[in-house]
Amino acid sequence: MRFQDAARDGRAVVYAAIQAEPLVARAAGLLVGATRGELVLARAVMNGERTDPATWRRMFPTLFGDPEAGPARDRSEAILSVALQVADRGEQVRSQVRGAIVEALTARLLAGRVPAAAIRRERRILFDGVPAEIHPYDVTVEVPDAAEAWDCKWGARGINADVLHQLDDARSHAIEEDERVSIGLVVFDARRSCLIRLERQTAPHAAVRLVALETLDELGRSGTR
Repeated sequence: MRFQDAARDGRAVVYAAIQAEPLVARAAGLLVGATRGELVLARAVMNGERTDPATWRRMFPTLFGDPEAGPARDRSEAILSVALQVADRGEQVRSQVRGAIVEALTARLLAGRVPAAAIRRERRILFDGVPAEIHPYDVTVEVPDAAEAWDCKWGARGINADVLHQLDDARSHAIEEDERVSIGLVVFDARRSCLIRLERQTAPHAAVRLVALETLDELGRSGTR
């Protein structure tokens, strides 16, 4: 089993530019350690349903209601500002930016328990005699005997058979080579929505670890994979 950078085709070049946007890094940095309320705010605003800051402040009184809240309110304001910048993008670009944010957030959280140098983005996993997957894995942890492959989604609707098959293929091919790869989904959506979506899938997913909006902090906890 070995890892390889994704092919530098047109899609990869365009998406790399999205990933490198300062807005992506800024949003991911703010969301590390965010409260559940702040995460829900970020998701709601980035969906592009409303763009009026005053409206959002009224909808989340626990985050913005107390003018004396100090740093907590400042953090909520910063998240709101970044989320509005994402929401203001065109639909297609907004979708790409949101995906890049989830990937960047995943990488930052994983760095809480594994060396940052072991965390890579857009990588393929190669096995002897097995054709390489067309699409790379979003985030990988490349540690001997403890590798991980994560697919990152903005919403539960992104969970589909292709994604689940690709993750399970990595796990099963690794077993054939006496290797180990833990597989998982990071979805910036409510856990209940993700579970409902998974229940409708016939593709194998029993070994897939699900990390949803409510449990993002689990990614950085030592001893959890």
